[in-house]
Amino acid sequence: MELKIDHNSPVPLHAQAEALLKELIIQDEYQKEGRLLPNEVDLAKRLGISRNTLRQAINKLVFEGLLSRKKGVGTRVIKKQLSTQLENWTSFRNEMKRLGKEVVEFEILADQVKADKDVANKLRIEPGTTVTRLSKVRGTDEGPIVWFVSYFHPRVGLTGEEDFTRPLYEILEQDCSTVPSLSREELQADLADQNLAEKLKIKNGDAILTRKREVYDPGNRPIEYNICYYRGDKFVYTIDIHR
Repeated sequence: MELKIDHNSPVPLHAQAEALLKELIIQDEYQKEGRLLPNEVDLAKRLGISRNTLRQAINKLVFEGLLSRKKGVGTRVIKKQLSTQLENWTSFRNEMKRLGKEVVEFEILADQVKADKDVANKLRIEPGTTVTRLSKVRGTDEGPIVWFVSYFHPRVGLTGEEDFTRPLYEILEQDCSTVPSLSREELQADLADQNLAEKLKIKNGDAILTRKREVYDPGNRPIEYNICYYRGDKFVYTIDIHR
């Protein structure tokens, strides 16, 4: 695999290095647990970047659980139990349309908030930075099914005054010139707390499915950090994985 940084690109060098490393570690030769990455000095020279820039990229992958670092040993690849990058994803509206159901908007709220540590890390901004937050409770005529909470990078330019009855990604592309290109998702089973129970009209302690989605533009820059809470009795999340 050819490792090459485009020094004329507007995409930051550390972000380019991160994307290249992700491509590198999925190669067959690195898919064995514990395989060491090339020496940092040599790798930085090959890419034409400083070691500090390279380390910034490596540290991001360490945080994501893709790499591990040990002083005096090097940087190793961690083989995750299950990792998929979905080539296509659809909106909740389209998911319901496929099932022959009309979407009902039970709540739409948009405001400006200060990013906490988790949101700041996902959006690669400083904690306390003002971001736009969008909250939606959606479902069908049978009742609420999901509560979406999205945080958007300030670069996108959303103000919170947009007409969020329109499809979100239509707003991003047509109004903000921002094209969602990649979605990384994490799913886990949870139990509803009192706040979730009230939002989704279920009982405290009922089963829910939590999905965390990170959305990136073609330059691998974060656009949106989205947390969704689905009623466990109303929604099944299906993933097709092609070999």
